[in-house]
Amino acid sequence: MSTTIVETPLTKMDGMKFVSKTRSGFEVAMDAKADVGGDDSAPRPAEMHFVGLTGCTGMDVISVLRKMRQDVTRFQINVEGLHRTEEHPKFWDEIMVVFEVEGDVEPKKLEKAIDLSRTRYCGVSASLRGSVTIHYRYILNGETTDLPDEAKEA
Repeated sequence: MSTTIVETPLTKMDGMKFVSKTRSGFEVAMDAKADVGGDDSAPRPAEMHFVGLTGCTGMDVISVLRKMRQDVTRFQINVEGLHRTEEHPKFWDEIMVVFEVEGDVEPKKLEKAIDLSRTRYCGVSASLRGSVTIHYRYILNGETTDLPDEAKEA
């Protein structure tokens, strides 16, 4: 087993603003609300989980749909926190991922693409699995479908 050290330097700016530099060389700012000393000028660290999840699964799903020759004309993912713990550390223990898709896309192929992302390809959802219940839904050309929860499929 090999170990790769990934450095992500974090620099404190003003107030509660921090800037982290990713391994790929990009900077990501994070901040806090004003009532805890921040300027409310950037996302909260906990929100970055949702950003990473939507980016990871979005890239997976679009890649798979392209290979399946599906014509996607609009694609958006929304993540909703459904339940957050009351005590510190406060975290989301249940979330809903909603794919909004338009185009000439077969529902079964979209379901297959989402399933491959959530169970095989997306490292972010794999990292969250076990600590967060993730529900999946898609809206294809205005029709809503809830997918079975992962725990029930495993």
